[in-house]
Amino acid sequence: MSIDERRTQTSSLPDPFVPTRLSLRERLGRPKISVILSVVWLLIVIAWAIIPQAFTPLDPIAGNATQAQQPPSLDHLFGTDATGRDMFTRVVYGAINSLSGALIAVSVGFVIGTAIGVIAGSSRRLVDDILMRIVDVFLAIPSLLLSLSIIILLGFGTAQAAIAVGFTSVAAFARLSRSEVVRVRGSDYVEAAFASGGRFFVVLWRHVLPNSLTAVLALAALQFGTAVLSISTLGFLGYGAPPPTPEWGLMIAEGRNYIATAWWLTTLPGAVVVLVVLAANRLSAAIAAKGRIR
Repeated sequence: MSIDERRTQTSSLPDPFVPTRLSLRERLGRPKISVILSVVWLLIVIAWAIIPQAFTPLDPIAGNATQAQQPPSLDHLFGTDATGRDMFTRVVYGAINSLSGALIAVSVGFVIGTAIGVIAGSSRRLVDDILMRIVDVFLAIPSLLLSLSIIILLGFGTAQAAIAVGFTSVAAFARLSRSEVVRVRGSDYVEAAFASGGRFFVVLWRHVLPNSLTAVLALAALQFGTAVLSISTLGFLGYGAPPPTPEWGLMIAEGRNYIATAWWLTTLPGAVVVLVVLAANRLSAAIAAKGRIR
């Protein structure tokens, strides 16, 4: 074999020191069935909130005393409550209150917390220490106690409960975003951007923030499920929407007095809440796993 033939054969072999360029589909692989089911379920619940009339023609407020406490059937998928109201209809119409409240809560925590974390991670040590000590104070307060304290100041209602839940997640967003900004700032490409004459805010906007938000978005998806659970908890305690508003936590609270004779009043709305939380958590894990792939 000639020298030219050997060079040609050697050059055709893959270089172990050169990274192989893979497509996005090859890097991520096939989506798992649990992720697909989670996305489908969340889309169904979002559709409940947007167009509830497409899923049920009944009124969530009006009841029929002759059909009180009917068990689940084809006519009433989730049964009826003590006043004859269709529980499936109330669960469908209650999605707008719970999901909008969770969206407000996540938005409050994401915007305020990420802003604090970015400022702390990109500022000098004094500013970083002051902001992080304030965050530590909020982390030391139990979230439920902090939520109740804020609700007492703002008043009762779904929006107030959402804002209160959002403030309890500010510290978590601030901590995570600050650590991600510090990690990315120490990267070689960021140092090269500064060394080439890049301005601080330009480098921060173009290089640091885009590479720091993957983990924060995963936390936002996780906090969405947590916010749904927290708002339902506050509604169960009576700090959310007033009756007869269809709200998941309130429906569970109203049905707890009939759990021995009408188990579906608490079990089925509670199952919907649990499934939404699990789906959001699974989607959060998928986003986090995507961020770890290089």
